[in-house]
Amino acid sequence: MSGLNTGTSGRLHQSPSGNRFRIIAWILAVPILLAVIGWEILTVYYSNLPDGLRLPGAIAIALISIGTLIGIRPAARSFLVFFCVFSIVITWFFLIPPANDRIWLPENERLSWADIDGDQITVHNIRNFDYRTETDFTPAYYDRTFYLSELTSVDVIAVYWMGPAIAHVLLSFGFAGGDHLAISIEARKEKGEGYSTVKGFFRQYELYYVVADERDVIRLRTNYRRDPPEDVYVYRLYGSIENGRRLFLAYMDQINRLKAEPEFYNSLTTNCTTNIWLNTRINPDHLPFSWKILASGYVPEYLYERGLLKNSRPFSEIQKQAHVNSRAMAADTAPDFSQRIRE
Repeated sequence: MSGLNTGTSGRLHQSPSGNRFRIIAWILAVPILLAVIGWEILTVYYSNLPDGLRLPGAIAIALISIGTLIGIRPAARSFLVFFCVFSIVITWFFLIPPANDRIWLPENERLSWADIDGDQITVHNIRNFDYRTETDFTPAYYDRTFYLSELTSVDVIAVYWMGPAIAHVLLSFGFAGGDHLAISIEARKEKGEGYSTVKGFFRQYELYYVVADERDVIRLRTNYRRDPPEDVYVYRLYGSIENGRRLFLAYMDQINRLKAEPEFYNSLTTNCTTNIWLNTRINPDHLPFSWKILASGYVPEYLYERGLLKNSRPFSEIQKQAHVNSRAMAADTAPDFSQRIRE
């Protein structure tokens, strides 16, 4: 048995190479295990448990997970129990159901839907609030019939409030005669609830398509939001109008689907920008995915690079012309608001 090292007590000793392997394995495993425990803690804390049980539940799952790793031996059994705990938490997480019948903020209360009859599309509950401040407004909605054959333009609207890398991106569809229908993909918030990027990872918000008049979604951001102020840019897309019409129909199908079957918003995978990209896949020549879609502030620059913005001038000049805050403030409630911000 010359291949084994034994001490004076006759006990087997691991070789130095075996000890090094165990150390390397733990160095690699510990960050992963800590990340899993952190995810479990946040999942329980932001779960559908009653408010008074969320913090105790999060503490309990942390103690259980750490305890299994420290207190159970051998290591294989410890990892098995740890994996079982994680499996229970992740199963619970994915079984949390979305809903349309919560007590919503007034601006998130009504869902839109569309009646599609060939070329004729009637959109219901188009939001057009009369704002006095960001939070003080008179709700108002209207229905309007659009004709797909009269869709003439698609604009990308980028809204900035925290530097160049992050923006809220939405689309506006233009029709013959000057009508514009803006659609903003957002997190649907309940009464008394604010937006949190962290909460957005944990099935805390439903996915919400705000179907609105531009005097609502643009003017709200240019004329009334002050904490922090927001800068709004409107870019005209160039390309096949048939792509734009297919995209509009994809949006109409999605708002109808969400009215019947709610879905969860996710800060990374199902947000304002990724959903736009997912909808554009209806077109055979859609844009390839890019990190600039996740860093949403760079979406206009990405569109420019791909030839979807008129690029006969430097992007900085196009961006300067696309800034509409001053024009929107001057137009305010004017019936031709959409035309005036594009002058």
